[in-house]
Amino acid sequence: MGRCVRGDRDHDDERIAGLLNKVLKSKPKGATHWTVRSLADETGITKSSVHRYISLFGLQPHRSQSFKLSTDAFFVEKVRDIVGLYLNPPQNALVLCVDEKSQIQALERSQPILPLGLGYVEGVTHDYFRHGTTTLFAALDVANGSVIAQCKPRHRHQEFLSFLRHIEASIPEHFMFTLSSTIIRPQAAKVRAWLAKRPRYSLHFTPTYSSWLNQVERWFGLITQRAIRRDSFQSLPDLVRKIDQFVTHYNAHPQPLMWTATADSILAKLERLSRAINGTGH
Repeated sequence: MGRCVRGDRDHDDERIAGLLNKVLKSKPKGATHWTVRSLADETGITKSSVHRYISLFGLQPHRSQSFKLSTDAFFVEKVRDIVGLYLNPPQNALVLCVDEKSQIQALERSQPILPLGLGYVEGVTHDYFRHGTTTLFAALDVANGSVIAQCKPRHRHQEFLSFLRHIEASIPEHFMFTLSSTIIRPQAAKVRAWLAKRPRYSLHFTPTYSSWLNQVERWFGLITQRAIRRDSFQSLPDLVRKIDQFVTHYNAHPQPLMWTATADSILAKLERLSRAINGTGH
């Protein structure tokens, strides 16, 4: 009896190993990814067992994530620089993460929003009226999480320079600025000239294709999720007003983002990703 049980267990192990190899190393004919049903048909394992096995091993063939590897020649140096600002900020200086969220659309739903109810979620129509776009410039204070923000009609160097003036007017004169930014436009002569006259600015650039290093991007995700994506705006001024309301409410009780990743851990993760892309990660 013991040999029979052991034999069944060995057979189950082989079936599970075959299932995992199927998910990890192949794709179904005519499709981009495996489903529970297609795996069950291919392997002869029941759908409930397939679901249990892939859940147990953390496989999610139905999902994907986007990524972009940086091509910046100074990627390592910039990562260490930016992360150093987060984990060991300079004394007597404000570390501000600056960026822009462009092309925010003022979308008015064609019909009223269906309110949340017991047993069903809030509903919005799939079609809408367009009332123009705005660009949100924001500077996140790494120390306390507060945000300096302004909406502008466009996102040229002129608007960015205007936002820099707004930052300067919002910060006491005895503070130094440390700007972690993806949008400083050094090719704009007026921006260069303006910064050259203000030695209390210290500029630090995130690497190319690495906006995830800029903490204000997380705040952009927050305002998008909580105030923009699901709302309906009757006009462009209505959109700007609601953005300003969110910023005011957020700054009443700001929370700093807890950055824990070291430069070494980030570089090690990217090395593992590169190995996986090159087929040597398993």
